[in-house]
Amino acid sequence: MTNNASGSRLFEATNLGPLSLPNRLVMAPLTRNRADADGVPTSLMATYYAQRASAGLIIAEATTPSAVGQTYANIPALHTSAHVAGWREVTDAVRDAGGRMFVQIQHGGRVGHPDTSGHVPVAPSPVALPEEIHTTGGRRPSVVPRELTVDEIHSTVADFAAAARRAVDAGFEGVEVHAANGYLIHQFLAKNTNQRTDAYGGSVEHRIRFAVEVVQAVTDAIGPERVGVRISPGVGVNGIEEGDTGSIYSALVAALAEKGLAYLHVVFADPDQPLFQEIRKAWPGTLIANPVLGWGGPLPADGGRGAGERLLAAGADLISLGRGFLANPDLVERLRVGAPLNAVRDQYLMYTGGETGYTDYPTLNEPALAAA
Repeated sequence: MTNNASGSRLFEATNLGPLSLPNRLVMAPLTRNRADADGVPTSLMATYYAQRASAGLIIAEATTPSAVGQTYANIPALHTSAHVAGWREVTDAVRDAGGRMFVQIQHGGRVGHPDTSGHVPVAPSPVALPEEIHTTGGRRPSVVPRELTVDEIHSTVADFAAAARRAVDAGFEGVEVHAANGYLIHQFLAKNTNQRTDAYGGSVEHRIRFAVEVVQAVTDAIGPERVGVRISPGVGVNGIEEGDTGSIYSALVAALAEKGLAYLHVVFADPDQPLFQEIRKAWPGTLIANPVLGWGGPLPADGGRGAGERLLAAGADLISLGRGFLANPDLVERLRVGAPLNAVRDQYLMYTGGETGYTDYPTLNEPALAAA
């Protein structure tokens, strides 16, 4: 029996390992900068995520496993007991509202700044981010990161595992290892940011080693059924130039496929692209696909429903949507009935703090919120 009243597979109940999901729609991780200055999640964040608990699965926003891994101001963290307690308030609120949550663990690597974290950022090689970065003091030129030693690489792997254990303590169903979008793990994968000549650089097999070691450590810590991985093949955000995309992801997916993970999450997935098709064939488990919806422009009128259905037809199991969930707490119901969507208020997207553009988006049943 399913709750699929519309005839679309998007609204079918399904399973993700031991989890029962009421639909195939996933709220993608979305950095919103509403944690406190120490990275502790706030009560406002609990409200925000609980409002969106009708998603089949929520993947909470990028969360740093260490102080040196911090990217931007007011992002959440998972490396102290206070972080665990703050996230527990969020997961309790979502569970009380009927939802399920993973959390994304992200180390920024070179995407960071001493003005924000108090640390010089670290990376595979001393290659600076080519653009300015937002800091607590505004936009600043990026700094040259310090190259990680092999011992520091091992310590960073351990930081991911420790953050995963804290995530489970905080009430999350599991974690997503962020290996995408130009952050630390992706920096190890790409040729332009990884210029090492040791066992972590050079050949494809060496460049995927850090990613594989992180995933293995996290699965050893909390079990493979609690672990997902996010990848962004060919995406050049944050100055990434992979150089040999097909070879990288063929090798990486093959190395991860044997680990029994909860899912693989592909960013900007295009069902017509051969690489997506190859990844689907090579990946034996659940595949979450994040459709291309024209980043930088308005959302399509259907909120991504059509794109999601095409990806399901091409073999995806779950569909992740970002901006749609950001502006529509009841996105699942809006897509189900074909209701109009709230527009994203970009001026309140990040770095502004507070409820505006965060928890005050109206639902179909509470239009009065629109005046807030």
